[in-house]
Amino acid sequence: VQLQASGGGLVQAGESLRLSCVASTDTFSRYTVGWFRQAPGKEREFVAAIKLRGDRTNIAESVKGRFTISRGDAKNTVLLQMNSLRPEDTAVYYCEASSSVIQSNQASHTAYAYWGQGTLVTVSS
Repeated sequence: VQLQASGGGLVQAGESLRLSCVASTDTFSRYTVGWFRQAPGKEREFVAAIKLRGDRTNIAESVKGRFTISRGDAKNTVLLQMNSLRPEDTAVYYCEASSSVIQSNQASHTAYAYWGQGTLVTVSS
């Protein structure tokens, strides 16, 4: 499975961005998709996840109320809507996917079998 993340860019604090993750598999509806981010010198951090069978979502406390994850209208697409962005949200954002992630493990990067190259989000103050 190949994943392509896009939508990153440079914005000012308080603005919004929407990231997209497009997958190459026709069985995408069976997957759990997670968004993670990694800032320079820091470990990869969980942001949000969605189990596409049932659309159950899981949002990290650090972004709850500002970020939402959803299925996109386009086939095999998951979106991460990021509002009220802060400078501390600056990172490379990765989408990851797996068909076998359990609910309690969604925040663990190692639970996912596939991930793409990431898209850079830079938030200026």
